[in-house]
Amino acid sequence: MAKAFRIYGRDLIDDATVEQFKEALAWEHSEIGALMPDGHLGYTMPIGGVIGTQDYLVPSWVGYDIGCGVYGIKTTYEWKDVINYGQEIFDNIKRSVPMGFNHRKTSEDWHSFGVLPKSDYLKEMWVDKSGPKQIGTLGGGNHFIEIGVSDLDLFVWIIIHSGSRNVGHSVATHYMKKAHPEGKAKEGSYGFLQTSEDGQNYFRDMSLCLRFATFNRVKIAEEVDAAIKESVGGGRALIESVINCNHNLVSWDNILQLWIHRKGATVATKDKMGIIPGNMRDGSFIVRGLSNPSSLYSCSHGAGRTMSRKEAKKEISCDKFKADMLGIVCNREQHIIDEAPDAYKSISKVMQAQEDLVEVVEYIKPIINIKA
Repeated sequence: MAKAFRIYGRDLIDDATVEQFKEALAWEHSEIGALMPDGHLGYTMPIGGVIGTQDYLVPSWVGYDIGCGVYGIKTTYEWKDVINYGQEIFDNIKRSVPMGFNHRKTSEDWHSFGVLPKSDYLKEMWVDKSGPKQIGTLGGGNHFIEIGVSDLDLFVWIIIHSGSRNVGHSVATHYMKKAHPEGKAKEGSYGFLQTSEDGQNYFRDMSLCLRFATFNRVKIAEEVDAAIKESVGGGRALIESVINCNHNLVSWDNILQLWIHRKGATVATKDKMGIIPGNMRDGSFIVRGLSNPSSLYSCSHGAGRTMSRKEAKKEISCDKFKADMLGIVCNREQHIIDEAPDAYKSISKVMQAQEDLVEVVEYIKPIINIKA
């Protein structure tokens, strides 16, 4: 039986990605799907893929970085002061926030996480993987800390893109292996019946990783706020302005009556606020959801890659990268080239392709961008 699906921005998505999406949708327990305009190849299901199932949870359709998402908060710092002290703020943040494979030397408070339901596996793994020391740390790759200015009112924003770190990666690997008949991760669309013990354990542990990822971004934002204050003085983060959106998760949709898997896609239900980043140079869009059922109430999570990391390092010159990033305080080292603007799709085209999914509220132009 043919299954309903919708592809947004088809001209922005290569054929291999579309085929990978259709292969996942062909799985016997898939019901309906959508592919966002930032879509590109991933493991089993493409990044930007959204698929609904009635009774099954598929760990590989959520991916390794459970709860990866974006957190944004408006501040009252003067944008001119942030520009004038840009390098100092950059250096302050680099000193205070562990990045990449680094973590904190002491454990952060686990707060309510210690009493939340979790499987026996996660209880043990949390200690073995030094979970508490990973709170308030920035992942590598496309994860970032960005400080920018709004085109709407010139307010300065702090935007954080990071996830559940090694905790989420370990949980994902564990359940992908359990779902696979030969105990392999990454390979194929294999899931758990939601009512099974493994299905319930996966959903419980995934939900905890979502909360961990959110708390991680909050702690990073607090460090960034303190770093700005240290340099420019007066100002504060406006807690009432917070936007937080996860884009690697599975959740039950009461309207569709399906489990909706989002792998690099953002929830865009009616009036839900979200953040769609472009790249290091082109900043981020604050958006409001339009609740389009054809996209399974989703939108893109970013611009999406046009090159693999290996291709980017081979094709993009350091001189071109540095020229593109003029005027922005950022990393310009060779090892960051795979995150250069040229490695990504045009964010303006991606936004045009989803005008019926989200409404753009404001645009945040980057002043400072930090990657591991």
